[in-house]
Amino acid sequence: MIDPHIRERILALIHKEVVPAIGCTEPMAVALCTARAVEQLGCQPEKIEALLSANILKNAMGVGIPGTGMTGLPIAIALGALIGKSEYRLEVLRDLTPETLAEGKQYVSENRIDIQLKKGITEKLYIEIIASAGDRQATAVIARSHTGFIHVADGRLDDATLQKILPSCADTGNADDADIALNLKLVYDFATTAPLDEIRFILETKEYNMRAAREALKGNYGHNLGKSIDRPLAKGILGDSIYSRMIARTAAACDARMGGAMIPVMSNSGSGNQGICATNPVCVYAEENENTEEELIRALTLSHLTAIYIKQSLGKLSALCGCVVASTGSSVGVTYLMGGDYARCCAAVKNMVANLTGMICDGAKPSCSLKLTSGVSTAILSALLAMEGKCVTSQEGIVDDDIDRSIHNLTAIGADAMCITDEMVLRIMTSKGC
Repeated sequence: MIDPHIRERILALIHKEVVPAIGCTEPMAVALCTARAVEQLGCQPEKIEALLSANILKNAMGVGIPGTGMTGLPIAIALGALIGKSEYRLEVLRDLTPETLAEGKQYVSENRIDIQLKKGITEKLYIEIIASAGDRQATAVIARSHTGFIHVADGRLDDATLQKILPSCADTGNADDADIALNLKLVYDFATTAPLDEIRFILETKEYNMRAAREALKGNYGHNLGKSIDRPLAKGILGDSIYSRMIARTAAACDARMGGAMIPVMSNSGSGNQGICATNPVCVYAEENENTEEELIRALTLSHLTAIYIKQSLGKLSALCGCVVASTGSSVGVTYLMGGDYARCCAAVKNMVANLTGMICDGAKPSCSLKLTSGVSTAILSALLAMEGKCVTSQEGIVDDDIDRSIHNLTAIGADAMCITDEMVLRIMTSKGC
């Protein structure tokens, strides 16, 4: 049994990183920052300036904004200013109505919003909003985590002050220095031995994310990948199987979220898609395999905490697609539900590292559901191989004998080696004719 103080710190970390969100977290974080700047200003702004890091821009350009039928940052910023409440955090736009949407569209049409790349920063997650009315201005800044305000004040933020409040070191993925540093053995031991009443709350991820999958089937969102997998043509190819249902329920929830449905999901490490991918495959497998509620609780905890652990060294935003992280978590969770022990879970992780490493993040968008299905497919294959006693060895690629070194090899590529890739992806995205 893990020491109670360590358990408390791990629980605090899960509660911090697994939270509800409506819509893609990047535009919602920008809307949240806008709402806080407007609250500081104390009146409706005449003009709003948004200075954003490249990764925020990349992840907010092509995604649907819930309840609006529109994509991109301008409408998110306008609504953040008009109806946003910072106390709602990543559900900042939940008070949206048809009337306020019309006001938001009018605000956008009046060219009151100026969006630019923030120069001279290394933070991958950085949002600076300046709200102006007459000769008055107010500034709010979020950095390092999607809800982490590091500055709220009247006036503009000068460079000298910014350099004082920004950390001198690069983003490590920890917005709070008090976060406990994890390793996979600690993750496994916590998930499999913690008192059940302490971790039962993780079932909320099932409630949110499986509901999102069901609601998605009532409409036409994104590319309708989840619905397509459920249709006769796909069943004739993929079969009506546990596998097809695992990828369909994951894709459907992502379709709705990326398509702008006003459906909340439970996110993981600042990403709703990661929350979906860490949850739905595990839930579907547990139901089909007739696992007990306790086994589901522990598998979900294992899945989500594995993803949180990987993000600690990868960072909240990177060039590596988040489905790589979350599907690794779900592979561990499914391996546990199959009866796998710690050694089998390690084998599943190594199989994942050997396969999906290098999948790029080219922004949040409807086609993210395709990447999630790739991640879940690989997660299932990796779990099956692990249960057969098959594991990629340290003689192959970036896999190491030590499981934590294998994970850090993966995150080093995503956080460091792929930085130039990230720049090229953004350059391509911002120079397209559309």
